[in-house]
Amino acid sequence: MQVAVVQAGSPLFDTGEALAKAQRLITAAARDGAEVVVLPEAFIGGYPKGLDFGVTVGSRSAPGREEFRRYWDAAIDVPGPATEALGALTRELGCHAVVGAVERSGRTLYCVALFFGPGGLLGKHRKLMPTGAERLIWGLGDGSSMPVVEIGRARLGSAICWENYMPLFRTAMYTKNVDLWCAPTVDDRESWQATMRHVALEGRCFVLSACQYLTRAELPADVHPVQGDEGSTVLIGGGSVIVSPLGEVLAGPLRDGEGVLTADLDLGELARARFDLDVTGHYARPDIFALHVDERAKEGVVSSDHGDPPPGPAPAQ
Repeated sequence: MQVAVVQAGSPLFDTGEALAKAQRLITAAARDGAEVVVLPEAFIGGYPKGLDFGVTVGSRSAPGREEFRRYWDAAIDVPGPATEALGALTRELGCHAVVGAVERSGRTLYCVALFFGPGGLLGKHRKLMPTGAERLIWGLGDGSSMPVVEIGRARLGSAICWENYMPLFRTAMYTKNVDLWCAPTVDDRESWQATMRHVALEGRCFVLSACQYLTRAELPADVHPVQGDEGSTVLIGGGSVIVSPLGEVLAGPLRDGEGVLTADLDLGELARARFDLDVTGHYARPDIFALHVDERAKEGVVSSDHGDPPPGPAPAQ
């Protein structure tokens, strides 16, 4: 199975151009033979690296609120016109794609990974825990959006950026038998490479990590990131990588610009790797350790027309 990991930056506050760029990148990768294409975190909607939205502890500024309004307007509905366009594209190309986006739902924004294929929009994963200041702009996902998507010869799952540091989330996903672990991110540090190799080894899965490469020039002229206003300033430095289930780096890490990494995956490597390690199967100790996973949707307000009682506790997994 040939896969592609796209390293590119998305224009901020310009949903139309971000969508068009995603379509161009997916099309090029699929026409070169990729069956699965992964794009970075927040590619559609944008990752506002270096912006503070006018926040200090205990205070929000009027210009910061206006900056957030622009960010809100750039987010997408799921489903909506942008997902319909991407679903139509993957139907036409006969490929699968995992695309990072910013979802607008109700009155909150969420960082999401969207799964597309010949059947259109196949699933959505909301980032469970936005990292640091991301909590100023994104809400928290819940256990109802942790899909593993069957694509015939393999199963796709996703962990967004620092979700890859959540051992219990990883365990919950491993028990769903993920084969291709898609990691959209904006973490460009060298230490990220060790994390991706660890996840591949621990989960005995292929890891496809797509990071943005973003310069100041791709932000509007009237916003001012803390890194400075020189157009060539690198805000997110890439580091996309593809790793085998035994921790071998198959492609990357890619640095110093936009580009596409490809690899031909030997899916037989999955069984060979799981021969001596399956952390939720033969290498687990359920007599000692147990993990409870609640996959119910968590809504702030739940209405009932018939006075039905709230649902009981979720079963342990």
